[in-house]
Amino acid sequence: MKNNVWIAAAVAIFCLGGGFTARSSATAEEELPYRVVDGRVDRATFNGYRRYGNSCLQCHGPDGAGSSYAPSLTESLKHLTQEQFNDVVINGRTNVTRSQQNVMPSFGYVEDVALYINDIYGYLKARSDGVIGRGRPQRMEN
Repeated sequence: MKNNVWIAAAVAIFCLGGGFTARSSATAEEELPYRVVDGRVDRATFNGYRRYGNSCLQCHGPDGAGSSYAPSLTESLKHLTQEQFNDVVINGRTNVTRSQQNVMPSFGYVEDVALYINDIYGYLKARSDGVIGRGRPQRMEN
């Protein structure tokens, strides 16, 4: 009987303390580069929206949806890792096909991009994941 009580207590502590399942889902949430609660974004994601509007919108269109000049970043981020995204943004890239030549200039020298690349990625990844819609996102209070 005493062993059963200790086992029950250990299970309760394990479950209440987070246990394996809760820690696994917390880890998954921590890996996201954005935080959205009730449709409102965290400060970094909102900053990414602002920085995107200042430096990326002219070519990649509103909300990262693409334009006739540059591809949709919301689609691209379904296939790129953050490391790959950072590499292209910082170093630039040239894609040449028979019908067209696409050039992404290097933004490694642009402080507003280079210093806030994680915020820009977080905003675009939230758009790519469908967590936030088009337009100006609402910001959390804190």
